Amino acid sequence: MPHDPLADEVWGALTALVFDNRDSWRRAVVEATGLPFSRVRVLRRLGRAPMTVKQVAQAATLDAPAATVAVNDLEQRGLVVREVDPANRRCKTVSLTDAGRAMLTTIEAVDDPAPEALTALDDDELRTLRATLAKLTGR
Repeated sequence: MPHDPLADEVWGALTALVFDNRDSWRRAVVEATGLPFSRVRVLRRLGRAPMTVKQVAQAATLDAPAATVAVNDLEQRGLVVREVDPANRRCKTVSLTDAGRAMLTTIEAVDDPAPEALTALDDDELRTLRATLAKLTGR
């Protein structure tokens, strides 16, 4: 697929906005949960759907050994469980336990206010941005 310089520029601006403004939220999540942020990333991905450890690694941008360590840790904490995949008995899927879903609720409850760059936009600009993002994400 050919690169679109304008799309690349917009993508860079979006990622910079998010990365430059998430540190305080990440620290607050780590404090609220007592979990390293790498575990939080895994829990959030598993909140979407059960996955194999390989899928967890891909979704959370971890290498396979790190994903295994993360899943083992979360399993020891009682936040996830591994079960044989009924569709493929050779595979195990990882899913959240009730305690894992409760932890996800704790994560989602951590305040994450919009950065000043967004709050500086007027309502029309915010509605336009919201509509564009809804189109991009299908939500």
